[in-house]
This record gives sequence, structure tokens and C-alpha cells, in this order.
Amino acid sequence: MNGLTRGSAAIIGAAESDIGAVATMMTPIDLMAQGIFRALEDCGLSLSDVDGVFGATSQARTSVMSLVEYLGLPDAYTDSTIVGGSSFEIHVAHAQAALAAGLCSVAVIAYGSTQRTVGRRGSSPREYNPYETPFKPFLPATAYAMAANRHMHEFGTTREQLAEVAVAARDWALLNPAAWEKKPLSIADVLNARPISDPFTVRDICLVTDGGGAIVMTTADRARAMGKKAVYVLGCGQSITHASITSMPDLTHTGAIQSGAQAYRMAGMKAADMDVLALYDAFTINTILFIEDLGFCPKGEGGRFVSGGNIGPKGGLAVNTNGGGLSYCHPGMYGLFLLIEAVRQLRGERGAGQVKKADTAIVHGNGGVLSAQATVILGTAATL
Repeated sequence: MNGLTRGSAAIIGAAESDIGAVATMMTPIDLMAQGIFRALEDCGLSLSDVDGVFGATSQARTSVMSLVEYLGLPDAYTDSTIVGGSSFEIHVAHAQAALAAGLCSVAVIAYGSTQRTVGRRGSSPREYNPYETPFKPFLPATAYAMAANRHMHEFGTTREQLAEVAVAARDWALLNPAAWEKKPLSIADVLNARPISDPFTVRDICLVTDGGGAIVMTTADRARAMGKKAVYVLGCGQSITHASITSMPDLTHTGAIQSGAQAYRMAGMKAADMDVLALYDAFTINTILFIEDLGFCPKGEGGRFVSGGNIGPKGGLAVNTNGGGLSYCHPGMYGLFLLIEAVRQLRGERGAGQVKKADTAIVHGNGGVLSAQATVILGTAATL
């Protein structure tokens, strides 16, 4: 992300909208607005302070246009970049640039989805792909299953190691009162669950929930003047390697390699400096791929790395501390929830799920079918 300056912008507010199964007749725009008002309350600002609106949702063709109308902010600077679940990490970089350029002074980044309520067809209709659709893949599960199978073939990753990711996520979720899943999960439970797309069972795949939320960003100078506990944007990066899974250059190497390198370079940090990891875990293979590609273990060692509860509450690396998309919530595009959780960890607000030492966090979003990767590194004032 050339041109962005380390620590020049900060996240000062973060909040979910209603999540899980929302009230009848709630729309994605309702949830986006609800998240914005809650995030503004979190940082002590009001809607009249907002002059930048960033957002995306698959359920509204002109989501930010509708949101600006809803909020009554006709003159706001807007950005509706949408590349799937990583859109919001990209919005952070865009908002940081807009703040630095004086295009806005307080920016909100929002998301909303009613995918559980409206069902699969109503929330995200599939585009026709002449090279894939005739083979009737069950997307996105089929695409991620291809990556999992290739990783197992190439590196000896086992079915049990994939299950370890789901078990760790559930263990974290049990410490989060807002999590959708409330029951303990074992490796045997994952392996014996309903098959979906080999090698995945339903427990290897993210939840289907409603929900949304928002974060509030401003310049670092304003954040300091407000006296709020701000979380600073230290690094950003992005990489889009393909759109269709059949065009992915290598099923076991994602664009996180490039986006992570960009973010580390901007932050002047490395993987070993990260205290908290918020990784887009729509499927269990995602966590393994991103742990490898972001430098926390060598390529091919991810399965062994996550074994033995190493990424759970009692492990050596704090990964997806809210329960992730696998056990906390997953309203279609999960990237904003990664940012919310990282902010709360760095502000020391996670109660039973709080990581003891939390000054840095790496947030990694994934869009499409391992297609659009975006990385954000966040830090407390101590990291500036």
C-alpha cells in the first residue's frame, strides 16, 4: 500500500449490530446503520460528525448509496469497494488514505446481512461461469475443498488436523457470550458430522447467520485529542490473484503471502511481533493456509502447527479469539468482524477471552474463493 503512513489513522469505535437471527423485516441496510450508531456511541461521537461512509453487502447492488440515503449524509465521501469478505480490510486502507488526503475527517465502515433469514438464494446469487457452472460445483464449499485436498496430498495434512481448527474456534466461542454456538466440540464430532464436500463436514464450514456491524476511523491526531483508547493502523496490504478457483495459480499458496508482506513492511514488523491473529476462517483449511502464508510457520507445516490445541485458548498462538466464522457468527462476508474483534482485544475488552498481552494484532480478510486477500496490522499506542 504505497503512500500510506504507519500509524496515521486510528480505529476509535467498533460494534456489532444484532447478530445470529435478526428481527423479521430487518434489512442489510438497517443492520449497517444499527452497527454505525452503536460504533459511534462506543467512541462518543454522533452521526453529525461522520463525513465518510464505506461499506459493502452482497444483498444491495448500490449498498453505500442506500446507506447514505438512510443516514441522511448526502455530502459524505463514499467508497463501496466489494471483493467479498476482505472488502472491509481494503476499506481500512482506503479510509486511511482518504483521511490523510482530507477527503473526510471521520469515516465509518459498515456491513449488514440477513442471509440466514432470506436463505442462500436470496443472499448471494451465483454468477454463471462457463468454465465451472456446467460441472455443478457446490460453491463455495467445492472450491475450498479442492484447496484442502491439494494441501493434504502435497504436505500430508490430515483430516484430524483440519478438525483441530474447528475445535479451537469452538473453545474460543465458549468464552464469548455473543457466539452462536454454545456446545463443546471434539475432533470426533467434526469428523462424524454431516458430509458436505470431501473432505469437509458441516463442522469444517462457517455458520450461516444474520448480522452486521461497523467501525469508526479518524486521524491519529484527532484520536489522541479525543482521549479515547484508540487502535492504530500500522500496516495494510492486498492481493487479488484470481476470481474463479480454476484460475488460482496454486491451490496451496494464497495472496496472503503478498498482502501480508506489504502489511509487515509498512508496519516495520514481522509475524513474531503479533500478539493476536484474526483470520478469515470460512473453512478450516483457511486458517491453516493463512497461518502459513502470513509467516507463522513454514509452508506445509500448518496442519501440524494447529494440532494439540496450539491455536486455542490454552495454546501458544491466539487465533480467532471470538470463535471465528466457524463458531461465533458468519453473515456471508465476515471481514468486518475480524476488525471488531482485534480492536476489542487491543483495548482489553474481551472478558474471559482476553489475551493477556495484546498490543498488536494481524487481521486477514479473504474474499471470493481464496481470491481477494487483504491484511491489516493494528497496534496500541505503545506500538507507535
